[in-house]
Amino acid sequence: MSGSADPVDPVSSAEPVPLAVPGPASAPEEPAHGTVEGDSPLDRAVWRLRSRGCWDDAAALLEPHAVRHAPSALRRAALLVERCMFTATGWAAAEDALRGAEALASGDDERGGAACERGHLAYAATVLGVRDRADEARSALGRAAALLAPAAPGRPQLDFRRGLMAEHVADSPDAARAAYRRAHAGATAHGDTLLLSFTWRHLAGLALREGEVAEARHGFAESLRIREELGFLIGTAPALAALADAVPDTDAPRLRAEAARLFRLMGGVPTWLADHLPTAAVTAT
Repeated sequence: MSGSADPVDPVSSAEPVPLAVPGPASAPEEPAHGTVEGDSPLDRAVWRLRSRGCWDDAAALLEPHAVRHAPSALRRAALLVERCMFTATGWAAAEDALRGAEALASGDDERGGAACERGHLAYAATVLGVRDRADEARSALGRAAALLAPAAPGRPQLDFRRGLMAEHVADSPDAARAAYRRAHAGATAHGDTLLLSFTWRHLAGLALREGEVAEARHGFAESLRIREELGFLIGTAPALAALADAVPDTDAPRLRAEAARLFRLMGGVPTWLADHLPTAAVTAT
């Protein structure tokens, strides 16, 4: 297998959506554009590869379509950006794919989607310690916010990424929570189930940070349930590890052991999860 905001001022807009809520604040994961997109043979093949962390292979399937078709180009770029987030590798390929998507984009939705991916790639480089590109991330996500209408399909993803910036770059949990809640409401409205697994997880992480263990446990459990139902294997180990932080001590070792097993099965991906698992479990064969 081969690996995958505007300035953070208090995020305005809709009233917070009441949630029972959820992902460890230290785990900077994030999904690629969209979810299981469509039900064609190509869509199903791309999803199967993506869900197992085979981003290069999934991107290769889209490459013939990405030459002239802007949505395919953006989808391919998003897969390669996601690989960077999960593996901390493949930056040049992601940049090339993103430039191609930006060149083909026309209309506010496509340009906004490309700007959102540009911002996320810069965020990933920053949060993973590759290079500080926080200003570029803020600028690109701000551009996306200006282009994407409030009801646009890509808006929930943008709101989620603004939440990531607020939480992991600006260290502003209140702004992050507001953005995650808007993303959660938008993902619900658009039927983006995979994104819901991320919003549950990160809202739960904020709840745990504030000592709201029951809320955190509920959110982490919802995130894990969704990922298991979708077959999002590459995201299941992080969900297990997150839930282990919010369950009784008697249950946590079993969850961490299963997370470590899947982590090894995925070839040590996502790379940042190694810091959240017992060393012996990660290195065991």
